[in-house]
Amino acid sequence: MTTFLPATGTLPDSAAAPQAVLLDMDGTLVDTEGFWWDAEVAVFASLGHTLAEEHREIVVGGPMTRSAGYLIDVTGADITLDELTVLLNTAFLRRIEREVPLMPGARRLLTELAAHRVPAALVSASHRAVVDRMLRHLGPESFALTVAGDELARTKPHPDPYLTAAAGLGADPARCVAIEDTPTGVASAEAAGCRVVAVPSVAPVPGAPGRSVVGSLTEVDLPYLRALWADPVDEPLPAV
Repeated sequence: MTTFLPATGTLPDSAAAPQAVLLDMDGTLVDTEGFWWDAEVAVFASLGHTLAEEHREIVVGGPMTRSAGYLIDVTGADITLDELTVLLNTAFLRRIEREVPLMPGARRLLTELAAHRVPAALVSASHRAVVDRMLRHLGPESFALTVAGDELARTKPHPDPYLTAAAGLGADPARCVAIEDTPTGVASAEAAGCRVVAVPSVAPVPGAPGRSVVGSLTEVDLPYLRALWADPVDEPLPAV
């Protein structure tokens, strides 16, 4: 079940944008995209298969079922999707038992949002067990709501995760900003109608109307997020 502190009602139309900030987890707030790849490489090695680096960019940021299914197809591994999902989650959870590095600027941004009472949601394609374990490193108090990939019938790149997060916060998706690191996550947030700040990790993300691209979260603060609504919707936002 999606975990959240229930909204007291829809935020008033007069509330300044962003009404809420919706943040991806792996590769955006925590430097773990490499951890997932390491887990995938190790699990497939135990099954007698070597994963080529060319597959990494394809599976990054995707839901577990899509990534795992793709890797089964390209390797021909003799394992079911359900069996592989268990192995991958177990390997990843074992890896994050040790300290997990936060992305540069992540802690400062979360602290700033809390200080200014801007609701934040964690919106991840990872399973609930992984999200809850990661909250130990991020701090559950940083988020009014968290959404995990295995709680929804459709996860990223579908809009459902971001629509669910906005609804749980009583916010209008069009007045929310989503922060993502992959094309899959960006597609999900934009399909939900959110403004997007992309912080690419493994795969490149180009600039586009309603989307800005930055090198790291150190470039993102609340004035930056508020300024996104100062740009006409049909004009591309700055890309670096």
